[in-house]
Amino acid sequence: MNLKKSDPEIYKLILAEEKRQTNGLELIPSENYASKAVLEAQASIFTSKYSEGYPGRRYYGGQEFTDKIEELAIKRAQKLFKTNYQVNVQPYSGTPANLAIYFALLEPGDKVLGMLLTEGGHLTHGSPANFSGKMYHFIPYGVGKDERLDYEKIRRIARQEKPKMIVSGATAYPRKIDFQKIGEIAQEVGAYHLADISHLAGLIAAGIHPTPFAPPAGGADIVMTTTHKTLRGPRGAIIFSKEELAEKIDKAVFPGMQGGPHMNQIAAKAVCFAEAMKPAFKTYARQIIKNAQTLAQELTKRGCELVSGGTDNHLILMKLQPGAGVFAQEALEQAGITCNKNTIPSEPSSPFYPSGIRLGTPAVTSRGMKEKEMLKIAGWITQVLKEIQKYQLPKEKERRKEYLEKFRKEIRTNKKLQTIREEIKEFAQHFPLPGIEK
Repeated sequence: MNLKKSDPEIYKLILAEEKRQTNGLELIPSENYASKAVLEAQASIFTSKYSEGYPGRRYYGGQEFTDKIEELAIKRAQKLFKTNYQVNVQPYSGTPANLAIYFALLEPGDKVLGMLLTEGGHLTHGSPANFSGKMYHFIPYGVGKDERLDYEKIRRIARQEKPKMIVSGATAYPRKIDFQKIGEIAQEVGAYHLADISHLAGLIAAGIHPTPFAPPAGGADIVMTTTHKTLRGPRGAIIFSKEELAEKIDKAVFPGMQGGPHMNQIAAKAVCFAEAMKPAFKTYARQIIKNAQTLAQELTKRGCELVSGGTDNHLILMKLQPGAGVFAQEALEQAGITCNKNTIPSEPSSPFYPSGIRLGTPAVTSRGMKEKEMLKIAGWITQVLKEIQKYQLPKEKERRKEYLEKFRKEIRTNKKLQTIREEIKEFAQHFPLPGIEK
């Protein structure tokens, strides 16, 4: 029986989500659309196969073709990123991958430098709420007054603290990251350099963002990336490591952190890597940046304030009133635009009620949108923000829940937002969702 017959309830929910995405605009920078080929590999017979271990060293039988799939994924990853680093393609996702790296190279309590969450870092880069901040002694670094990475300050912190590892990379930083400078700092203090390129992988693979693999700093010791986001593959992750660290990384992934790898996911990763080596992918990656910069410029023209004044990559951080990110996210969603509330540098509120929103162009670029479409999107965003200017987060915490419930009721009946939603619906339907074209 197919899904429609065997589980009509789930089938309807999947169709509803497809309809939501078709009729709206996905502007979350970490979201993208995988191709039909990637989806086919993800849903393949390999879904059912257990393959604990590594090629040639499995704990189950029947591995002739799983070994070939994994070896192909490894070779393609090396070719795509133009590196001879060893590659582990088994991590289920980015957080487990970072956990495995820490487990392989650190002891509990070791000092690590990571980018502050409120200034662009990831939860796994030392947030006190995350395992990384609980297990290891993370020392944060951040941005300067210009809201860009202050490499000299990072050097001073590293010299003073003598960390065992420095983590570079971010989840909400709109400028280029100089991995070479951070690598030089790590070498100077004798630390491992872990480059988390999850957001930037597609741009790096296309040659339009500085790479963490390049000399003269010798390249990062370890490079981790997820395989979706700008890389446009399945939800998953891979780890690159210098040869002398590869065995430790492999043992940390399996049996240290994971059991059997998801071979269907690894097959989908291999397909994604092959697609990213085609000339069309470079064109796509360049368009992501063109779209982000056009969107940023138009938002600025319309009076919006952006962190660091713009973007060099695929994402934009917009500054709002203290705590207003939640209002903007929910109002934009009501109008058919999906983004996420986000902290900003020197955040005046809290991570749950942050003062910014994060916007990105990978998904809309995958749908075929270009600069002229970004101008329209900027217009809709600013119209929505204008509609909710009167809403401000109450200072009294006990009033916030009630106030937000009132806000949600009001925006559901806001005629201007309903009009924008209809405009976006008509607009979006001219750009089919990749992978599920009818």
